[in-house]
Amino acid sequence: MPDIVTNPFVIPAGTVQHGLTRVRALSQGVVVADAVPLLVWEYSYAPRYFFRAGDLKAELRRSGLGERSRVLGRSEVYDVVLGDRVLPGAAQRYPEAPTEGMRGAFTLTWSAMDTWFEEDEVIHFHARSPYVRVDTLASSRHVRVVVRGEVVAESRRPVMLTETGLPARYYLPRADVRMDLLTPTDAVSYCPYKGTARYWSVRVGDLALHDAVWGYEAPLREAHGVAGLVCFWPERSTDVEVYVDGVQIGV
Repeated sequence: MPDIVTNPFVIPAGTVQHGLTRVRALSQGVVVADAVPLLVWEYSYAPRYFFRAGDLKAELRRSGLGERSRVLGRSEVYDVVLGDRVLPGAAQRYPEAPTEGMRGAFTLTWSAMDTWFEEDEVIHFHARSPYVRVDTLASSRHVRVVVRGEVVAESRRPVMLTETGLPARYYLPRADVRMDLLTPTDAVSYCPYKGTARYWSVRVGDLALHDAVWGYEAPLREAHGVAGLVCFWPERSTDVEVYVDGVQIGV
């Protein structure tokens, strides 16, 4: 029997590719970059966008040396100048990069920009990998969630979400969940493929597990099927047991 490949889409660190989609970075409504960028894979999970100097709509002023990347070498740091506003250290260049074509290209600090667009869709958190696929599938599997011996959710109508390189997740209708045991928290996370997630804590007796449940009220297009549903996080604590057709997952 051949080996089972769990994630065949791991991109080797240092890979440089030409992007296929237009990317724009804005600060307070001012366009800083607008182009089809280079995709530079410093890490395997997602690329970084690199723009050629002519694709940048702002003045760059070199401000010193930055950290050394194990893949790209020493960085040069630049301030981004937008009229009377300056974004300190918001651009970097890697003149020692192993690929000659990117040595004169610049990457922008993600958090220094207010808004990022891929074509005309807002992207959050980090650049999107063109190799990640997200699917939602209606299912009739029997999903049961047990916390400290008490059943807190049970459903035969979950929605299964699959995402390249990650374990399958089972999102449950709130009518099948003991929502009286869940308390909303202030936690928020952003996924460039699924959107903005909000969290709940679950309390059973004297046990309180913070941010052990999450859901998407208005997910992005790829994850629309899980809108309004909730998902339990078995990796958060050994006290959260999730069973699918009688088999425990996430252990």
